[in-house]
Amino acid sequence: MLKTTISPIFSSFTGKPKCSSKLFFRAFSKVVLQDTPPSARRNASTNLTTLHKGPPTSAYVHLPFCRKRCHYCDFPILALGMSSSSARPSNVYEEGKEDDPRITNYVNLLVREIKTTRTDFDTNPNLETVFFGGGTPSLVPPKLVSLILETLSLNFGLSPDAEISMEMDPGTFDGQKLKDLMKLGVNRVSLGVQAFQDELLKACGRAHGVSQVYEAIEFVKECGVENWSMDLISSLPHQTLEMWEESLRLAIESQPNHVSVYDLQVEQGTKFGNLYTPGQSPLPSETQSAEFYKTASSMLRGAGYEHYEVSSYSRDGFKCKHNLIYWKNKPFYAFGLGSASYVGGLRFSRPRRLKEYTNYVADLENGAANWCGNGDVDLKDVATDILMLSFRTSKGLELKEFGEAFGSEVVKSICKVYEPYVESGHIVCLDDMRSEVMIDEFKTLVANDEVKIEDHVRYLRLKDPDGFLLSNELISLSFGVVAP
Repeated sequence: MLKTTISPIFSSFTGKPKCSSKLFFRAFSKVVLQDTPPSARRNASTNLTTLHKGPPTSAYVHLPFCRKRCHYCDFPILALGMSSSSARPSNVYEEGKEDDPRITNYVNLLVREIKTTRTDFDTNPNLETVFFGGGTPSLVPPKLVSLILETLSLNFGLSPDAEISMEMDPGTFDGQKLKDLMKLGVNRVSLGVQAFQDELLKACGRAHGVSQVYEAIEFVKECGVENWSMDLISSLPHQTLEMWEESLRLAIESQPNHVSVYDLQVEQGTKFGNLYTPGQSPLPSETQSAEFYKTASSMLRGAGYEHYEVSSYSRDGFKCKHNLIYWKNKPFYAFGLGSASYVGGLRFSRPRRLKEYTNYVADLENGAANWCGNGDVDLKDVATDILMLSFRTSKGLELKEFGEAFGSEVVKSICKVYEPYVESGHIVCLDDMRSEVMIDEFKTLVANDEVKIEDHVRYLRLKDPDGFLLSNELISLSFGVVAP
């Protein structure tokens, strides 16, 4: 059963980082195979195995401020309270109104981190994407967002046509604030709607109601934001299939060009973690959660959205460029409380507590913090990263490229492990024209030790939605091949 965390993507790669583990799904990789397959080669070729060595062209910026902590949230945030001036859009532009010092002080600290970040790359290309995640970044005044963007531009360079995304919650911005952010270059909005039922929003501790959802959608449309996304959450307490279908229908009617659908993950230490047990009422059963996932896939694809990643749907031309950096296993910078970067082959998470993060920035300024790797990594880690990321996407695993990097024997072993799931329809085989390879031909290729299977089967991908629902289990099987 798929349980995707409530984040744009996954833990240490995303707009809402959660942990410092080098590989998500590491727990699933402890698979015992009857026959020990060949492990990843040490003399692997370039491209896939050296992709992490290049200079990043993307940056994630964590702005941790929220009006209140949602009942499911265990992200590193700083709750401002509902009475904070920054939490009320109508007050943001009042003459003489001072910014919340907690936001100002944090942004100044963040700017110090960006300024002190240095790399040893021969070339430093301009940033092509910037993602402001949180938290609720739309609580931050535009002039402070401007300061961050100016610092990024001075330190790394910023492409004139860069995709600059910002997570925004209903009730935290108005039309004027959005226009000011757009003048700074923000050109993609990720709207945290989550549900279209007031009772569900209240039950999960959201600070907004449905009326503010419609208001926020109107602001986005009136300001001419074409590239905008909507976030929805399934498997909430007391959520019925009818409620979920209604949320999906209303989301489709709102016409975002991108939709992210997340299955609730109940985390220890959260209010939900103290109240509920996954799979037990009032949370839906795993069977019901699977039905929610299938319903989202059916309704959104039926409305013209491509299901291009486990929890991401987009209309043509509106895939999130920043998130594609993650799925392609390319390097990226990250700045701010709890954020996780991937530079020089090292995935590095900053402290989750403000005091420790403040000390980290001071250490960085003093040269005592090492956040950037030297490019030397264990190829098994590279291989497992690629497998995990590839199988989360509709493109799937490119076998010829993977074979060139890690060996044809590894490709053959992966195909042998997946043969039962190809037969059951959970995994789809495609040729270089992305036409399906039938199971009989696939089994013949797997059985023939004289044939390089990647010369005939170009891609393996998980079937939508049934394969995606088993993604954890299926990905863990491939981990057992490359890292036995």
